[in-house]
Formats: sequence, structure tokens, C-alpha cells
Amino acid sequence: MKFLQFLFIVAIPLVAVGGGLVAFFAVGAFFEALEDPAVLGKRIEGAFRKPVAAPKPLPSDHYYQQHWVAPAKPAKVA
Repeated sequence: MKFLQFLFIVAIPLVAVGGGLVAFFAVGAFFEALEDPAVLGKRIEGAFRKPVAAPKPLPSDHYYQQHWVAPAKPAKVA
């Protein structure tokens, strides 16, 4: 019985504070959406957009060579 009383004394304030925080952020999000509805639509679309694909390495015969990469040393011919 004491455990249930302790749980009730601890759980009720935690739920109240957690609910207050959730409500606080929900009201903030609501006012932000009212301020600029177009931004809200872009955020929602951005959440479901596929991420940008990773860049592919350039082939060795590509016209653009990275100046910061040291050129490959030719193999020694004996």
C-alpha cells in the first residue's frame, strides 16, 4: 500500500509537469504556424523528402581532377 501511495505522490507531479511542457511546446508550434503557414508546409514536406544521395567518386578519365589530391605515381618499368 505504501508503494502505491509513493507511486501516486511521484507519478502525479511528473505527469503534470510533462503535460505542461508538451502543452507549452504545442502552443508555441501553433503560434509559429499561424505566423507563417508556408514554412509549416515546407517543414512537413521536408520531413518526408528523401535525403540527398551520397556523391559518387569521379572516374580517372574525368575532365575535372581534384587539385588537392596527389597524382598517382606511375608504376616502375624495369
